[in-house]
Amino acid sequence: MSPARKMSKKLETKRKNKKEKSQEMSANLKYLSLGILVFQTTSLVLTMRYSRTLKEEGPRYLSSTAVVIAELLKILACVLLVYKDSKCNLRTLNRVLHDEILNKPMETLKLAIPSGIYTLQNNLLYVALSNLDAATYQVTYQLKILTTALFSVSMLSKKLGVYQWLSLVILMTGVAFVQWPSDSQATLSSGFAGVYFEKILKETKQSVWIRNIQLGFFGSIFGLMGVYIYDGEQLSKNGFFQGYNKLTWVVVVLQALGGLVIAAVIKYADNILKGFATSLSIILSTLISYFWLQDFVPTSVFFFGAILVIAATFLYGYDPKPAGNPIKA
Repeated sequence: MSPARKMSKKLETKRKNKKEKSQEMSANLKYLSLGILVFQTTSLVLTMRYSRTLKEEGPRYLSSTAVVIAELLKILACVLLVYKDSKCNLRTLNRVLHDEILNKPMETLKLAIPSGIYTLQNNLLYVALSNLDAATYQVTYQLKILTTALFSVSMLSKKLGVYQWLSLVILMTGVAFVQWPSDSQATLSSGFAGVYFEKILKETKQSVWIRNIQLGFFGSIFGLMGVYIYDGEQLSKNGFFQGYNKLTWVVVVLQALGGLVIAAVIKYADNILKGFATSLSIILSTLISYFWLQDFVPTSVFFFGAILVIAATFLYGYDPKPAGNPIKA
């Protein structure tokens, strides 16, 4: 074998090994991001529920202030991520933030609408988990798949296949069996805000971290407005951080990291694996609500509805190889 051919074969082997390592790393990141999603979703719902029902002396923490703190923490986390992407150079970070946010006021203002809706949604989550057990909440909140799908068709002109439409029918049936949600506003706002945010991301080249900084900026402003409008009297009596304890801070941090986890899942995972993570989170919430929180006794009707919702979640993300004719609403 000639030296040139040996060199060519050696380079080919090297490229093959590099590709295999890249695929292995991608697979590891995929399952890691999904594992974090399961942990974040389950722990947030359970700790939020526990923190809102825990009986302690003194005033309970104000959920409106927790939403504001979560937004500020999200901004901080995203700034650190942009700093990392800027090769840990403060001058580069300053230029990126100035060019992408301050020099593009109209682009930044576009985020005001979804930010306001997300702020409303986050406040509604506290209301929902103050009145619903974690298991029922987890199942009913999957109605966001329905609202997301409908807004995607109307706002993004997306086309849904037969399996997707069938999954939406199964989803509605399953939620009806579990309980018609008292927090339906939250699922509606979640679907609209998510699709609107996706539309903005697709229309511009700005990074998801920059967009999250913009979201957090408006979210903190809307959140502070809500604090003073709805909880101003309590705030003047006991202060901004009334009722805060270690558990409250855990809830706030988990909520702040939620958007970042979703961004990682969108980047590294697919819909089927995301559906698996959602289903696992529902099962874990049910078990922990029953055995640990002891605020939930599952019935056969609940189990049937939950199974339908889990099946619908998987079916919505199913993408058959032989592509059929899509159905457009």
